Amino acid sequence: MIFGFNTDVKHEDTVYHVQSEARESELLLQTQVFVRGRCIGKRATSYSDQAAESGFTDQQKEQILREQHRLVLDSIRDGRVEGVLDKSVAPEVLAAIKELDVLWLNAGSVHSDRNLTLRLRVTEGGSAVEGARLTVRFARPNAAPFYTQVVTGSGGDAEMKIDVDESSLPDSAVLVQANYSGRTATRKFQLRKVEA
Repeated sequence: MIFGFNTDVKHEDTVYHVQSEARESELLLQTQVFVRGRCIGKRATSYSDQAAESGFTDQQKEQILREQHRLVLDSIRDGRVEGVLDKSVAPEVLAAIKELDVLWLNAGSVHSDRNLTLRLRVTEGGSAVEGARLTVRFARPNAAPFYTQVVTGSGGDAEMKIDVDESSLPDSAVLVQANYSGRTATRKFQLRKVEA
């Protein structure tokens, strides 16, 4: 099981978030590129031929995904990201993939009484997903990362509270991975203090 790779990379004045993961139910290795939370493109590689061979290991799959992730990062640094984003995978193949997504419902107001309260929703093709498992990694300065898990309810929503001092929020980040029916989606959220 591969968790995936998430990297922020800057080119000129733009910060790109690059997220790579194995979509095991479709036998695809997918890299998505985000700018300000919006997906601007994808690169997907099928590994169905390799999976059919005996002896194909998770380590080999991870290496292929790592190389694809690095290729996209290098293309961003070189200012040529459009050149590596998919035209090789037929649009109907990508359209057939039911997109799993994680939405942060209360991004504007999450901290009170020493608690960081995250309300998240998991959707698939735009519809709420019940029973998705969310793994949350909360990284803050000068402390070990904190991990927690929760499962979405009937409306696709989940809520969790993390005890944290407000002063550490501006330098903290939340990484959320949703798992549902063999598919995963990973999102990274930067935290910042909102001035009243």
